[in-house]
Amino acid sequence: MATVRTDYIKKGKATLFTNPFLEKMTKTNPIQNIIVYGLVIAALIYVALAVKGLSLLTFLALFLCAILFWTFAEYMLHRFLFHWVTEHPLSKRFHFVMHGAHHEYPKDEERLLMPPVPGLLMAAVLFLLFYMLFALIGYSTFTWAFFPGFFLGYLMYSFVHRATHVYKPPAFLQPLWTHHSLHHYKYPKKAFGVSNRFWDRVFGTMPPRK
Repeated sequence: MATVRTDYIKKGKATLFTNPFLEKMTKTNPIQNIIVYGLVIAALIYVALAVKGLSLLTFLALFLCAILFWTFAEYMLHRFLFHWVTEHPLSKRFHFVMHGAHHEYPKDEERLLMPPVPGLLMAAVLFLLFYMLFALIGYSTFTWAFFPGFFLGYLMYSFVHRATHVYKPPAFLQPLWTHHSLHHYKYPKKAFGVSNRFWDRVFGTMPPRK
């Protein structure tokens, strides 16, 4: 049986930047995220329905599909981007800022959620990406319904992730809490799903049952 890894786990908080302003931009809290991201999602929904004129049925179909698509994106990003690292100094730096610091300091509550400034910058890039993809098939307007669903999926995932590190799980969510704990403390190359375990089952990255 594999041993529990604790050699890289540190108490306290990580320091990502020596510049105080940049360092502050890497921290956030739940209320701040709910307000900022919630307003963005609400604005996108308003544009989709009131400005772009999408029907409610079309909107709901795209919105719900996007939430489900997020679960796949969550798995792929966690497995192949957040855990991607090479010996190159820039690669190591990218990994530490994006995810490595979280593995070293998993109890750093100020960094369990994506801060609004970098979060909105990445959201803008993703919105443009989805816009171009929908434009290729002649339905760029669909972006206004798909992206808020994708964004809400991310927001729900981020709060589940925070909860796994901060709170004791309710009984029906114990398997999900255990799944993420195994990723952090025992099998860092398995259990990449946070909000669900479905894609770990699909791609064979479930930790051993023991």
